[in-house]
Amino acid sequence: MTLHRPLRLLLLSTSVGALGSGLGGGVELTLHNIAKALVSRQHTVKIVAPEGSVCDAAPVVEIEGALQTTAQSEGREAPISMPGQAVLANMWTYARQIQDEYDLLVNFAYDWLPFYLTSFFDCPIAHLVSMGSLTDAMDGVIGQTIAQFPDSIGVHSRAQADTFAFGAQCHVLGNGFDLSLYDFCSQPERSLAWVGRLAPEKGLEDAVAAAQATQIPLKIWGVMQDHAYWQEIQQRYPMAPISYEGFLPTAQLQKALGKCQALIMTPHWVEAFGNVAIEALACGVPVIAYRRGGPTEIVQHGRTGWLVEPDDIVGLIDAIAHLEGIDRHTCRQQAEAEYSLEAMGDRLEQWFTTVLAQSGR
Repeated sequence: MTLHRPLRLLLLSTSVGALGSGLGGGVELTLHNIAKALVSRQHTVKIVAPEGSVCDAAPVVEIEGALQTTAQSEGREAPISMPGQAVLANMWTYARQIQDEYDLLVNFAYDWLPFYLTSFFDCPIAHLVSMGSLTDAMDGVIGQTIAQFPDSIGVHSRAQADTFAFGAQCHVLGNGFDLSLYDFCSQPERSLAWVGRLAPEKGLEDAVAAAQATQIPLKIWGVMQDHAYWQEIQQRYPMAPISYEGFLPTAQLQKALGKCQALIMTPHWVEAFGNVAIEALACGVPVIAYRRGGPTEIVQHGRTGWLVEPDDIVGLIDAIAHLEGIDRHTCRQQAEAEYSLEAMGDRLEQWFTTVLAQSGR
């Protein structure tokens, strides 16, 4: 099926943090890039996001309210919770009031409420799920949504989809990036990179252990989400040549990241995709990642990086020793061939067409 008309699209952001804050992790960059891809195709796009949000890809309606907590730190049996005056509820109240002005709503929040509300809206809703299976409550409501509204659930990778019992019914969309914003660097400095939220599920300590063993400086970028976790890592690895470089916007991050010999990805959970892997490849930076989750579908083992068995620090050290076998031009070429905004735009339009056909629009 082909989309034959421009759409009026309302994108509802994650509710765990303002766009531009870094609290939303990869969802923030994903939403920005998707908005950019859709606007370039003449679709009308508006974004609804928590107060303080900044996005130059499309107009933003800022909504007041208390932020949601992230789902990553909760157990399988965690109950559904929502703070008083929740920004998530306020965002969807706003969406309900103006839904008649749009052809399709696109939900980016990994939270129970938007899925539950789907059947109460007249305007169809497409849900882009940003994480794998984390709680029974979320699995249940997403499963109910896809049963009632086939084709309404999108994911970023097959590995992410496979964590759900209904994964075969999900649309795998990958991701896309404005590659013109990423400069290719052919001559790196003697340093490694790690990028992500500083939180236990991201597994930073494994990369630090590898840095201590190799004595190659490790530069760390990301939101300081868990200060106690960071302090513990520093105490456990006192001889590691590490430096925390803060959270940087894309323009600054890509310049610094591009100078590194490799990006190390050490998640202790199933990453839905791994945006930073594409950002690294776009700069010509090889990726060393655990063979777990989304990165396994991105890294071409032996060509654009190395895949290491999960939680194998010795494997990380060995991969670092073999970085000279990776051609940085090949890394950039992979990003251009598979992860452009144009390719992502094609996949999104195909998905939206299917969702709209299911709704009778």
